[in-house]
Amino acid sequence: MNAIVIQQPGGPEFLQLQQQPKPQPAAQEVLIRVHAAGVNRPDVLMRQGKYAGSGDVSGLVPGLEIAGTVEACGADVTHWQPGDAVCALLPAGGYAEYAVVDARHCLPVPAGLSMVEAAALPETVFTVWHNVFQRGSLQPGETLLVHGGSSGIGTTAIQLARALGSHVAITAGDDAKCSACLELGTDWAINYKTQDFEEVLNEAGVDVILDMVGGDYIAKNLRLLKDDGRLVFVNAMQGGKGEFNALEVMRRRLSITGSTLRPRSADFKAALAAAVEQHVWPLIAAGKFRPVIYKTFPLAEAAAAHELMESSAHIGKIVLEVGA
Repeated sequence: MNAIVIQQPGGPEFLQLQQQPKPQPAAQEVLIRVHAAGVNRPDVLMRQGKYAGSGDVSGLVPGLEIAGTVEACGADVTHWQPGDAVCALLPAGGYAEYAVVDARHCLPVPAGLSMVEAAALPETVFTVWHNVFQRGSLQPGETLLVHGGSSGIGTTAIQLARALGSHVAITAGDDAKCSACLELGTDWAINYKTQDFEEVLNEAGVDVILDMVGGDYIAKNLRLLKDDGRLVFVNAMQGGKGEFNALEVMRRRLSITGSTLRPRSADFKAALAAAVEQHVWPLIAAGKFRPVIYKTFPLAEAAAAHELMESSAHIGKIVLEVGA
């Protein structure tokens, strides 16, 4: 099979199309013929050798989410059959014509969605559901602030929060991105290059913040939270260190948490997949959420997809088209 392989840690030029043996499913796995693979920020960090739990990435096939058809099932798999259309979360291996995955980490391709759209779901939806709704406990009527609102994570968080009755504020880096987020239903769209999000939202306050920036945002985030507010980290692109007043955290009963998905156990991901199917798939069926696709690339142009991801010029998701 064709697959994209990381030759060595470094830039996009180290993503090379190579021939690899087709993998075979273990007892609890399914073999998927990949039709499309989502491109995510963790893929870039993995390529650079900086992603949590990635270890030595030389020779690794990146890719954390795919959509395709089940080609074969392991001996213990009963839920899926060859020919089923599925999307799946996997620890690596998505940038390839075939991939094996724990059968419990697969979900049916939602009716009405293309394979490209389905491939844009698992990594982003699993991340948002766990961090915003499980760890952050966002409730109807509360306000969510999403930094990086025009990203794949951001566009997902906006739609799910609005569908479940919450208000949303976002930050983004230009007016076009802010406009796109307003069209998705956000209540406040703040261009962080021309406005201070803390000043804009200070009077209203927020209940939950989904932060992928870190750095100088940390202190601002905590000052902006209402009493009993929750700050949730999914990345720290501007650095993981920041100063804040611990006495204020105590006085206002603030919670600081966060997570990365890839190192979690297979059982955890299986439980999260079940929760996503229960809570998010009905929203897709009802037309309340649909992934935003910015651009697709053929598998052989994975390096160009990574260059676009690193430029942050995109709005929504970037997807590799692998095969029919």
